[in-house]
Amino acid sequence: MSEFAPHRLVPASDVPGWDLETDVAIIGFGVAGACAAIEAAQTGARVMLFEAGSGSGGASALSGGEMYIGGGGGTDAQRAAGFEDSTEALEAYLMMAGGPDADAAKVKLYASESLSHYQWLKDQGVPYKGSFLPGKIIEPAEDDTLIWSGSEAAWPFKEAAAPAPRGHTIQFMGWGGGRKLMDILENRVRALGVDVRTDARALSLVEEGGRIAGLVVRIDGKPHFVRAAKGVILTTGGFCMNADMVRRYAPEALRSSDPIGENDNGSGIMMGMAAGGDAIHMDEFFTTCPWIIPESLVKGIFVNDRGQRFINEDCYHGRVSRTMFDQPGERVFLLVDNAIFERPLDLARIEIAAVGDSWEEVERELGMPEETLATTVRTFNRYAAEGRDPIYHKAPEWLKVLDQAPFAALELNFRTSYFSFFTLGGLNTRPSGEVLDRAGQPIPGLYAAGRATCGLPRWGHGYSSGMSLADGSFFGRMAGRQAGQAKTK
Repeated sequence: MSEFAPHRLVPASDVPGWDLETDVAIIGFGVAGACAAIEAAQTGARVMLFEAGSGSGGASALSGGEMYIGGGGGTDAQRAAGFEDSTEALEAYLMMAGGPDADAAKVKLYASESLSHYQWLKDQGVPYKGSFLPGKIIEPAEDDTLIWSGSEAAWPFKEAAAPAPRGHTIQFMGWGGGRKLMDILENRVRALGVDVRTDARALSLVEEGGRIAGLVVRIDGKPHFVRAAKGVILTTGGFCMNADMVRRYAPEALRSSDPIGENDNGSGIMMGMAAGGDAIHMDEFFTTCPWIIPESLVKGIFVNDRGQRFINEDCYHGRVSRTMFDQPGERVFLLVDNAIFERPLDLARIEIAAVGDSWEEVERELGMPEETLATTVRTFNRYAAEGRDPIYHKAPEWLKVLDQAPFAALELNFRTSYFSFFTLGGLNTRPSGEVLDRAGQPIPGLYAAGRATCGLPRWGHGYSSGMSLADGSFFGRMAGRQAGQAKTK
């Protein structure tokens, strides 16, 4: 066969000879691939890890290095800050955050083993300072550990699960601790003797006798055939960098122009689908515009271009931003008064669209029909003065009567403001990592983890910071362990 492609399987009968042989082959060296390699190697299996780039990292290295962790009475950082986090509360929150089709089996397993996973990370050398940083932030500006990283304290989540901060960030000064996290895990992978091949792009999976028996990988411009006696693990990330796939499966995400990824081209998902794997919730994506800096802006209210409010603004910034995409038109407005106004973070690319001495003047300047925006603000102010929000249930500490002129409307424009995004849909897997077909049956020899799968985070409206790294690292471990313990074929 002269051409290889992710969406086509290669029959073993077409393999001229095996260039490399191993027990477990892993494709992708982000957090999921690294953790899969560590667990697989610790079973005694021979492990090879292939990475298309020139080193480890992927989207994981672009992150803040934050894990969503809790339960079991609380981590050391949670307890030191005065929070007692039960496994039941963590499970309830994750079920809500997972949306209408949350994976109950994965949620239950992760909630019950979250604390032990935290210890596992520490055992690999990942450092945590243990300090708590209160308030609404995106990432710690210094090396603090614990933050509120989701909608835990906001309606409707707080009604179903006792709130607790669960974002645990690697000890690192400033934003971007994901690179340090990956360096630590890479060192552990190599110390265990995993055969790491970089600049090695996986092209196709190889099928033999109804099971995945290996893969074809391009190294130095030539195809190499790799036999994997126990199986192949796909940890290749999502598909936000593949415009054709985004257009086909998650076209709403195209309203944003800032994908977060490196080699997230969907190749692993396509390989899994070629093998018969079921790809689910491919329309789901995370998006955010970092509008909560400065924090005072959370006391403003959002309206769409019809002047209608649409969410409680004290939710996680990603939930608010994702709900913006459900609104009509190409922009939404954050309404603030002089008491809470500060210039938004430059990165956000948020502009002042209108200023006025009354909300009616702001309404006219925005070109909205009379008594639309002004009525919305009047209704909000009436209840805020009473310390309540009966429509969207914003928490009292974030309520502020918007009555100090001048007033302003800040514009978040889907085309020009910074809306980063990545995809959440992917291959359907068991908690142990086996890729499932459309009948819900495992495909022999094929495993997956991380954003190539549809894991704990599978609903853009429920995402919390730290869920992707937590999901990828934990279920990467599960996949590595399962593959490493598989019988040799």
